[in-house]
This record gives sequence, structure tokens and C-alpha cells, in this order.
Amino acid sequence: MNDPLTPLERRVYHYLLDFLAENTYQPSVREIGRRFRIKSTKTVAEVLQSLADKGFIEREGARSRGVRIVGWSSMGQVQPVPLYARVNPVEPYLTEENRERWVAMDRSFVPTDDAFFLRHGGEAMMARGVHDGDWLLVSPSTRAREGDLVAARVGAHVLVRIVARQGAVLSLAATNGEPREIFLGPSDDFSVLGVVSAVFRTWHDEPEVEGADG
Repeated sequence: MNDPLTPLERRVYHYLLDFLAENTYQPSVREIGRRFRIKSTKTVAEVLQSLADKGFIEREGARSRGVRIVGWSSMGQVQPVPLYARVNPVEPYLTEENRERWVAMDRSFVPTDDAFFLRHGGEAMMARGVHDGDWLLVSPSTRAREGDLVAARVGAHVLVRIVARQGAVLSLAATNGEPREIFLGPSDDFSVLGVVSAVFRTWHDEPEVEGADG
């Protein structure tokens, strides 16, 4: 088991993950220093070396970007998946300014290359195992089948519901305390964002980390 990270080490490690997911290469020592307001490159190097000693990264000391995250493979075994804080009411529904972060996922958990995360709010689907605050992995290119759980934009709202079709009409049903189904036809303002393929939940809140200066 890896030794626990200090608050600064944890922040730097998460920054490395997010940066690599978005750029496909690692930040330089100076870029890390600017991000965390650490003036000394020696201090940054010490943080990186500690991450290496604890087994989270591997380093090539002679290179400015000489960091490899352990468990991250350039062969495609890990895939960055975007997490969106909200969905636009008009196209494009998912935009960069609404993207909260990237999440590095083992590819075996990612159903399609266009998959994304949404953070669920509410208790309408608890009987299907979806709780308030869960992360939902949504697959836009997976075709929804009768009884699937889908994320749908209805007007300015995003709902997670069980889908069914009745001819040209789509019905969305909840499982907890909302007996009224929502029926949507061709003239209604809605869009099925994708099929919910997985639900992720943390059992404990992450501790807040105070800002760190070098």
C-alpha cells in the first residue's frame, strides 16, 4: 500500500492527472510551480520525488516533463472522461465552460468514447440505486432500450429517469414518490443525452485541502 500523501502532494498529483487527461503530456516543473505558487523549482522537484518515492509516479530526472503516472498507459488502458457540472438548455448541451474536470478511468469501465459524467441531484431514482450526489457515467451513443435509465434534458432541466416508448411518444418515469410519468412528443423541447451505464459513489467526503504556498 502506498504511503499517504500530504495535502500538497495530493493536490499536485491530482493536477498531474487532470493536466495529462486534457493535454496528453505532463506539465513542466515551472508550470507546476506557477500553478501552486511555488517559487523554487527545487521545492517542486522535492514534491515530485516524494510522489515517486511513495509509488504514485516515476521520474526521468533529466527531462523537464519527465514524469510518468503509475497506472497510466499510453496504450489506451486509461481514458479521460469529462465531468460536467451542468448542461446547456440549447445545443451544444455539453460545453467546455461547463466542464468541471477530467476523470481518469480504466477503459474497461468506459462504454463508449463519447461517455461523460454528470453529478446527480435528487432522490427520484433511489429505488434504482441512484442517490443524491452520485456520479453517473452517461453514454450518448448507446441506444436506449425499454426500461433503461437515461439522462434527459427537458427544457432547462436534466432528469434521470426510466425510459419507455409508446409510438412516437417517449415516457420518463421516476421510482420514488413521483407517480406521474412525463410524456414527451416530437413538439416538446427535450433531448435524451444518453444511457446511464454506471453509477459511482463515494462513502466519505474528501477532506478539504488548504491552499499551499511554496
